[in-house]
Amino acid sequence: MSTPLTSLSLDEQVELLMQGTAYGDETLARNMANELRERLKEGRPLRVYCGFDPRTSDLHLGHTIPMRKLRQFQELGHEVTFLIGNYTSLLGDPSDKDKLRPLLTAEQVAENARTYAEQAFKILDREKTHIRYNAEWLSRLSFLEVIEIAQNFTVQQFMTRENFAKRLERGEPIYLHETFYALMQAYDAVAQHTDVQVGGSDQLFNIITAGRKLQEAMGQRPQIGIIMGILPGTDGVVKMSKSLGNHIPILAAPEDMYGKVMSIPDSAMITYFELATRYTPRMIEEMKQRLAEGVNPRDVKMELAREIVSIFHSPQAAEHAEAQFKEVFQKKGLPDDMPEFAVNDNMSVVDVMVALKFATSKGDARRLIAGGGVYLDGRTVTDANEAPAPPQVLQVGKRRFARLVKP
Repeated sequence: MSTPLTSLSLDEQVELLMQGTAYGDETLARNMANELRERLKEGRPLRVYCGFDPRTSDLHLGHTIPMRKLRQFQELGHEVTFLIGNYTSLLGDPSDKDKLRPLLTAEQVAENARTYAEQAFKILDREKTHIRYNAEWLSRLSFLEVIEIAQNFTVQQFMTRENFAKRLERGEPIYLHETFYALMQAYDAVAQHTDVQVGGSDQLFNIITAGRKLQEAMGQRPQIGIIMGILPGTDGVVKMSKSLGNHIPILAAPEDMYGKVMSIPDSAMITYFELATRYTPRMIEEMKQRLAEGVNPRDVKMELAREIVSIFHSPQAAEHAEAQFKEVFQKKGLPDDMPEFAVNDNMSVVDVMVALKFATSKGDARRLIAGGGVYLDGRTVTDANEAPAPPQVLQVGKRRFARLVKP
């Protein structure tokens, strides 16, 4: 599925580029939309970037949300930079953490960066993407220049940030180097003369407060912040995270990816359409209307699964994954008398299988998973550490079923 964007009116462009944003403040959202409209009126390619700290090489769907927004800017003819934070990664962004992040070595960052950009090209147009590394300018700053940057900010501004405030309240240390991250990211915008920076809602301070302020202090027009909402995991509630087992790896096999999308609750479908697909605002409104008129949510979710698998694999792979899903989950049917099992927090699929006596031991459960005989809602389970996201149906082999529910 692909929608040409070059014929969109100015208002339609603004609506598309603001789709999925989450500022937490309506006035700020309106101001950013108005500034974006004025910048677009200039009729030139805007300089747009998003920074990615390669602290992991294993990306999931949640990591790709700002990449999807960058792709929209590309299709509208703007200049997009995929900035690898090989210097900021050494420190680590404290924005979404309420504890100290461990420092990475330069070798760890380099290893992660090698695969990070390559995975990003599953979404971004390789030919239209500039790849840059922020060590290019951050490594050249003198100590005096760092002081000159820092004099534009107050300690109070940092201490009011929620993550720092929580640690301060608990009496936990806040290290001085943690405040440097926002300054480093702000200087990224200055060094690139950025018009627009894309980032998640955890980047609000870094992009809006720090970035815009430093650009103005250095005689530049302040950038427009496109602040994206956070994609929930397959549980439909908590932020997608590998550590929680509610993630959808972008390198997952088509059948696995399709099944994981089908496992999300109905309440999260529209959020996924807004953040993770190529659907325009008009198409999403039509989708909402169909749901309001009584279309089966399963049909809509299958459309979502096809779209996401098509993005990361191909339309043909999506068709095959859907056919397999129907064969395994729909056509074979489910028993009427399957037991219910309440899944406690921190239980893995292996734990559930042992508790249900669907496996004689954890080792036996892992062997069944490795053999491809364990399914959640018709999707083959490949990760023994995956945490179920009830409500789901667990199938082990051909005859053992259980309906997983929340406690």
